[in-house]
Amino acid sequence: MTKGKQKKTGETKTGVAAIVGPPNAGKSTLLNALLGQKISIVSPKPQTTRNRIAGILSGDSYQVVMLDTPGLHRARKPLNLEMVKTAVACLAEVDIVLFLVDVSLPMPEKQLQSIEFLDSSTVPAILVLNKIDLLKKNELLPMMEAYGKMYPFAAIVPVSALFGNGTDVLLEEILHLLPAGPRFYPDDIPTDATERFIVGEIIREKIFLLTGQEIPYSTAVLIDSFSEEEAKKLVTIHATIVVEKSSQKAIIIGKKGSKLQQIGKNSRHDIERLLGQRVLLKLWVKVHRNWTRDKRFIRDLGL
Repeated sequence: MTKGKQKKTGETKTGVAAIVGPPNAGKSTLLNALLGQKISIVSPKPQTTRNRIAGILSGDSYQVVMLDTPGLHRARKPLNLEMVKTAVACLAEVDIVLFLVDVSLPMPEKQLQSIEFLDSSTVPAILVLNKIDLLKKNELLPMMEAYGKMYPFAAIVPVSALFGNGTDVLLEEILHLLPAGPRFYPDDIPTDATERFIVGEIIREKIFLLTGQEIPYSTAVLIDSFSEEEAKKLVTIHATIVVEKSSQKAIIIGKKGSKLQQIGKNSRHDIERLLGQRVLLKLWVKVHRNWTRDKRFIRDLGL
């Protein structure tokens, strides 16, 4: 089956599927692979995704709204608690749950703990075993059997989200479980996220990729202004990178502004590809002490 296409059958299969699982299992990569384009940001670091992000997969006889969610884990800090609440809330809003695990890892305790979150769900769950490209052939079947004993999954599907392997089989399993119904969105809309939101996420992704372990988790991105000049075919964007400490601000800016320039350059490249226009991107860095513990500020971020 060609991705995004299916023979017309006279009815439309529609529904919402939440992609959940432990941090860094590849949820965002899977969403992008199913859609055939990049909607959700990715990085090698866990807990990159903070908000619920919807990708819309439309075919001739189906429309599936895929929700990329923050990683399920036992959180303590206010920011992480809100992220987990976002993921758990999705379980009550969907028709199917795609529970994603990284099979290149031994079955660690955090992945087993994440399955416990499914106890609050009343909808079918598909177990998606990701990163099978990193497994030896004789390791896959025992892994499927072991995970299959932990929860009554409706199906178990091995995939490699990075290379797109197995995603067609996964889509077939999703459609098998979905009800018939009306479409939620026009066929040409790949996400319900605004351009402003995606731009902020792109900038945050570059921070994850260009800075060390501590810095990304202490940063947030606010889009201050977003204006388009049609005559010049130019979009001007002003954004603020928020950090918790002055030392983090210095790291983000870098020597003579070099790090901030690199973040801006890499972000602008992706934003221009997203918008199909030239972009003038202006970045500032601001300290908001301990913002990750500031519940009001976290709510203002949309979490």
